[in-house]
Amino acid sequence: MRAGISDMVAVARILKATLIIPELDKKSFWLDKSNFSDVFDEEHFIRYLANDVKVEKNLPKELVKAPKSVRYFKSWSGVDYYQNEISPLWEHRQVIRAAKSDSRLANNFLPPDIQKLRCRTFFQALRFAPPIEALGNLLVERMKSFGPYIALHLRYEKDMLAFSGCTYGLSDTESEELAMIRGNTTYWKVKDIDPLEQRSHGHCPLTPKEVGMFLSALGYPSSTPVYIAAGEIYGGESHMVDLQSRFPILMNKEKLASAEELRPFSQYASQMAALDYIVSVESDVFIPSYSGNMARAVAGHRRFHGHRKTISPDRKALVHLFDKVDSGLLDEGKRLSQKIIEMHQKRYRTGHES
Repeated sequence: MRAGISDMVAVARILKATLIIPELDKKSFWLDKSNFSDVFDEEHFIRYLANDVKVEKNLPKELVKAPKSVRYFKSWSGVDYYQNEISPLWEHRQVIRAAKSDSRLANNFLPPDIQKLRCRTFFQALRFAPPIEALGNLLVERMKSFGPYIALHLRYEKDMLAFSGCTYGLSDTESEELAMIRGNTTYWKVKDIDPLEQRSHGHCPLTPKEVGMFLSALGYPSSTPVYIAAGEIYGGESHMVDLQSRFPILMNKEKLASAEELRPFSQYASQMAALDYIVSVESDVFIPSYSGNMARAVAGHRRFHGHRKTISPDRKALVHLFDKVDSGLLDEGKRLSQKIIEMHQKRYRTGHES
């Protein structure tokens, strides 16, 4: 959402257009019915951008029934595309509707003022709605009461595993369920996936057990508080046993907040994710088990706030080490720890981490 909205703010600036408050996707996997104002502070968004882009809550009445030009903007397009191909549409229409706004603007070679506008939108204009901010900050306080903590974006959720075809460590029944979901989700184009090949190439999220081994190898003691930033973990507690045994202070929003405090948000995946986002940005260390959209957004937000420590596991190298442990060719302990630490020190030096 943040990336798509930030792009459309920049596109509106390029086109010298008024931006109507975006409609959020209500048809994705989780079928979240949230509106923009349910997730973000709408008044702040409009007010903050007032000197850059005019933003209206709704289409003016006189334009509601006007013919619209509906376009799927080409992904990763630069300023020339919008000026040469989209701007001429104004000659025939007063309203241009972007059918979808995910990754529609190029990241590089943009004029500095446009790039800066994207960043200010992403990090400052898009403030979460006040109720989300309030509970998110309360969760941060409660998490900090345990001491310096790791926020672990554990992307071991049904949608991720079904989409990626990553079934390592799952039962046959679970694997079949995920394959059925992937087959029935029409907008997921790839249906036949080799799970072992996916894993060996580093395309799978680390399992909770693998994350536990990774944290232990990095030298984090068992007393380290760990916040699980995630939706429902696929398979539930049965897949969390090993991680829980290694790090007993394993918390999530459901443990930190009461059912009454979570009730206003609990039926909305995006609002629940926003709570995790806040706790992750404010953590002492952030570790994503998979480098997806949220992981990259949180890592970038942490850099914006001053290069807070983020560790992104080298999944491809790690799974080969973990396979050696499982097969008895390598023991957990000092040797494994040394290999993993050296591997990630190299990533720091080559700019993979902050």
